[in-house]
Amino acid sequence: MKLTREPRTENEGLSISIVVYRPDLTLLQSTLESVATACGGVRATRPSFKLGLLLVDNGGLPDIAATLAKVRAQGITCEVISGQGNVGYGRGHNLAIERSPYSFHLVLNPDIELDAKALANAVDFLCAHPDAGLLTPRIGDDAGQLQYLCRRYPTLVDLFVRGFLPTCARRLFSRRLARYEMRDLINECDVVWDPPIVSGCFMMFRTIVLKRLAGFDPRYFLYFEDYDLSLRAHDVTRVVYTPVVRVLHHGGGAARKGSAHIRMFVASAYKFFDRFGWKWL
Repeated sequence: MKLTREPRTENEGLSISIVVYRPDLTLLQSTLESVATACGGVRATRPSFKLGLLLVDNGGLPDIAATLAKVRAQGITCEVISGQGNVGYGRGHNLAIERSPYSFHLVLNPDIELDAKALANAVDFLCAHPDAGLLTPRIGDDAGQLQYLCRRYPTLVDLFVRGFLPTCARRLFSRRLARYEMRDLINECDVVWDPPIVSGCFMMFRTIVLKRLAGFDPRYFLYFEDYDLSLRAHDVTRVVYTPVVRVLHHGGGAARKGSAHIRMFVASAYKFFDRFGWKWL
């Protein structure tokens, strides 16, 4: 049974969780500053809306007291969750999700820059569409070009080609990758309902939906936890891509991060396909 309408609550607001492990200080500061600005955009139209940031330190968090002060200056409560060690991406977010008392919750990467109106537009859209329980935005790269991070169900070939082949070789599979990346539907203008899989770099939920799903599956340490959560979300709500919500993403693929990330990627891919079904070609 799908959840279509969230009960009204005095705790109407937005919590944001960011999980970090030895983060790039410059990128993290940029993310937090953009969060502060975007939260200011929400407050401009919804003065009573409550806003909270939950920063989950899985290890190696540098001194960011000055940046957090800028966030608090926008009327945003800030909590740093630490001491749990490096429990992984999904389990880290789950620590924040279980603390959220608000009607909306945003899962956010520490390498995302929010447009000044991103959060205000996201809240407006979800309030106007009570059947939507998970929202994904228009995601741009470092140059501002559209990243195609909505996905159809992957095959092993799709993952290998996109994740590990050099750019020149990937051109040989351009039609295949275009289908996997939903390039026939995702664009700068159109709202797209129910993309099968959306990126974990920005997942904005109705909190009631997220808690019904029990957050991320903790069996994934890193990679594919967003694929898993996306597919499960379709069982209880509708998922929507809306380009009026805009962010920039400065992340990179597993293959570019070294052998340890490749091993984690492969291990998580096995868990994903073992749960949802193997698709080779």
